Amino acid sequence: MSKLRFAAIGINHAHIYGQVDCLLRAGAELVGFHAVEDDLALAFAAKYPQAPRVAERARLLEDSSIALILSSGIPADRAPLGIEVMRHGKDYMSDKPGMTSLAQLAEVRKVQAETKRIYSVCYSEHFETRCTVKAGELIASGAIGKVINTVGLGPHKLKNLPRPDWFYSRERTGGVLTDIASHQCEQFLFFADALDAKVVSATVGNRANPDRPELQDFGEMLLRTGDVTGYVRVDWFTPDGLPNWGDGRITILGTEGYMELRKYIDVAGQAGIDHLIMVDRKGVHRIDCSNVELPYGRQLIADVLDRTETAIPQARCFKAMELALTAQAMAEGKAQERA
Repeated sequence: MSKLRFAAIGINHAHIYGQVDCLLRAGAELVGFHAVEDDLALAFAAKYPQAPRVAERARLLEDSSIALILSSGIPADRAPLGIEVMRHGKDYMSDKPGMTSLAQLAEVRKVQAETKRIYSVCYSEHFETRCTVKAGELIASGAIGKVINTVGLGPHKLKNLPRPDWFYSRERTGGVLTDIASHQCEQFLFFADALDAKVVSATVGNRANPDRPELQDFGEMLLRTGDVTGYVRVDWFTPDGLPNWGDGRITILGTEGYMELRKYIDVAGQAGIDHLIMVDRKGVHRIDCSNVELPYGRQLIADVLDRTETAIPQARCFKAMELALTAQAMAEGKAQERA
């Protein structure tokens, strides 16, 4: 069987490298990319010299040998591109957020239903962290009983990278809950084993960046599905003293135990990443996740070839974005009421 051929259109966020790498590891072939920004294109071409830069994105969209298009373009541009990709008979993998408004989500859902193409959002805080994958395996095996609550924290460092102007535009990013918290929404659904949920409450604000009035540096929400609740907090307040970009964590409470995922750093001093600490009736356990497979790339390739939904159910992919977008709208409505 020949390799699955894929291309990238829009590489504005560095997440594109993780998106590409997860497919290359699984045996797919990167055959081209389109980017209007010369500096971004130069760096991308240096890492992937096998993929030529294409001046007109139509060449990639119209190439019948390309099955899958990836994008980490400016967030507001991702859904329109995905619609175009699906209408060209191809499948699509977007960086999160996969769309920046409920109107965009509605149009994407409509076109996806019409075309039967795959619209996958790469929720990297799940798909590219081994401890998250392992936690899902443990929960499915009943290690902590029935899940009843999750607490997802997504703190980020604001100035660890140069930020382009679009980063500070509410219209182009969709807001802090749409952007960052879509990760936590997807993980809430994943750990709760649910395809539906409701937003109970939500808040956003600019607490410390008055020079960037459209930046939302803090956001939170409360989710519920059946008897399972979830709290989410995301922010841009990680201090410079942390040696990485953020101390992302999630705690999952079950009826027979709980676990905490310290994904990118353990500030208590344990070296490395992907820390999974589980407490059950037998004691406290540190679970080694270093050899856990990251299956998303392999599964997505299989889904493209076999027309299946093993990487992520399409319903969960869309519902996670719906929750984030709904919370964003709810939070901004409340902010307007207080103004």
